[in-house]
Order: sequence, then C-alpha cells, then structure tokens
Amino acid sequence: MIRVLVADDQSLFRMGLRVLLESEGDMELVGEAGDGRAAVEMARRTRPDVALLDVRMPDTDGLAALRGITEDPGLSGTRVVMLTTFDLDEYVFEALRGGASGFLVKDTEPDELVRAVRVVARGESLLSPTVTRRLISAFVARTALGRVPHPGLARLTERERQIVALVAEGLSNEEIADRLVISPATARTHVSRAMVKLHARDRAQLVVFAFQSDLARGQSG
Repeated sequence: MIRVLVADDQSLFRMGLRVLLESEGDMELVGEAGDGRAAVEMARRTRPDVALLDVRMPDTDGLAALRGITEDPGLSGTRVVMLTTFDLDEYVFEALRGGASGFLVKDTEPDELVRAVRVVARGESLLSPTVTRRLISAFVARTALGRVPHPGLARLTERERQIVALVAEGLSNEEIADRLVISPATARTHVSRAMVKLHARDRAQLVVFAFQSDLARGQSG
C-alpha cells in the first residue's frame, strides 16, 4: 500500500486528490494539510511514502516544507512531488535541487497523476528526457547558480561521470546498459555509487547535479 500525504491550500483541490487516490486499491491517503508547516508535522506523524506538495502555500510554502521533509533523517523514505500551476514554475528548479523527485502540473490528467505517484514510490523520478533538458537547462541558465561543480565530483570515477551524464539525459538503467554495453545490474550499481558520492536523494537530484557540474549533454537543447 502506497501511503500518500497531500498539501495544498485549496480545499477543493485537496478533495479532488482525496477522491482520486482513495479510488485506487494500492493507495492510502494518510493526511491532508493546508500549509507547509502542517504538512511537515503531518509527515513526521504519518511517515508517508509520497508527499504531494503545492509549491505556493500561505505562511510556510512548499519549498520550506520540502526542506523540512528532506532534511529530516526520520523521513528519508518519503519521496516528494511538487505541484505547480505552470510547467516552468520559477520554483521548480530550486525544488529539484532541494531533493524533490519531480513535479506535476496541477491540470495533469488523473491517470497520469496516479501513475506518477507509483513511479515515485518505486524510488524513480518524474523527469522525462524532454522535460529534463527543457526545465533544468532553462533554470541553470537563468539563475545565478551557473555551472558550479559539485564538491563531490572529484570522487567520481570516469565511468561514474559517464553514467551520471546519461542519467541526465533521462535514460533508465536498462537504456544506460544498452548504450554502454554493460549489464543493467552494473549500470544500477554505478548509479547508486554516484548518488552516494554526490549525496543525491534520488535520480532527479542527480540530474540537477549533472547540469550544475557541466556533466550533462545538450544543455541548450
């Protein structure tokens, strides 16, 4: 059973998500919150597998709630998906840097939202190759962060750097294995080691680190 927490300041939107999630046999809504502070407190009480957080909420917003969750060792098993009105929301890149596993536009089709919750619950990210290039490139170029190499970059082997670049293209472990003519298990091991060395919460954060460190290909594409 996938345990889900929903945080949004619009009660009508929360109700819609509640109805949708509770109609799925493999999901359980364990809590609702109307602001970020309440979301973090509820996450600590309920330990959800997935938290759906609205970026813009009064008082404590979604980014602050994200930090409250990702920086809490007791919530290391909780994956966060940010909900936004626009697909290039100005806060999305910051959310991905902060450990969000991806983002969803609020007018996402119900079936797609349910699929996304399952994907994130499995420990995967929601960044397709197209979204990865368009979103991350735009925000790295736009913000003052620029190309700042990750401090853990020197610890990566040449193969791990290559693997991280392919992750940033949106490739799965199986696709990386095909590209490099290695086994999927070997690809998975390299990805895991790179994540540990870079202290990446999941593949989405690994993508961000790749772009910041100038390891990703096609940044302007």
